[in-house]
Amino acid sequence: MPFECLHDSPPYRVDFLDGAGEDLVIAFSSIGHDATRPSTPEFVATATGRGTPDHPRRALFVMDADRSWTNDPGFAPALRTALEQVTARRPVRLIAAVGLSMGAFSALAATQVLKIDTVLALGPQYAVAPGVVPGETRWSDWTDRITEYRWPTAPIPPATCWTILCHGARDDLAQAMPFPRAAHIDHLIFPELGHSELAPHLKARGGLSGMMEAALAGDRRRLLRIASAAGAVRREKFSP
Repeated sequence: MPFECLHDSPPYRVDFLDGAGEDLVIAFSSIGHDATRPSTPEFVATATGRGTPDHPRRALFVMDADRSWTNDPGFAPALRTALEQVTARRPVRLIAAVGLSMGAFSALAATQVLKIDTVLALGPQYAVAPGVVPGETRWSDWTDRITEYRWPTAPIPPATCWTILCHGARDDLAQAMPFPRAAHIDHLIFPELGHSELAPHLKARGGLSGMMEAALAGDRRRLLRIASAAGAVRREKFSP
């Protein structure tokens, strides 16, 4: 099924894949591998439930051509416009958000705009604003272009949103550890992985689809079991 564009107002584009069921997954793109090209939809298989009984699940794909970490003011209108079009066709019961790196940060920010029930955030930055995380320069080619930070640090979802944070310990602890602890947040650390290895590792093991299923079902025991099998340690039990 081809992607359907529901919103295209630079820098934001939102594409849609229709499907069955009452749930919706919103997947936010990272900066991507080629800085010279617009970002493309990510987590297509995970969002649509490919390989699971939920396939094809409805999914939105949010891309930011400027890689602004949601700081461009068009972020909220893009989300609201797209969701209104989806719900006009058929009601939505639950909404999940997923993303990697900048996409994970965007998924967290989306909880400040929409009523999102669960977030699966892989390697979200705690902050990309200068000086907040000392020594952080990995994304400076893009973040140096941001003139006004709407979100100097990652927005923390409300208590009604089950939030799953995942970080690789090899190079992401400085970004991971400032995130607060809360009853509605499960923070998972992968001791053997780095920032760029986390998503490929989970995809290769089939863990992402299972984690998304568990998140939508509210099945914390299953999600933690899948994550543990993939090498995760709960933050409260992690020792650097």
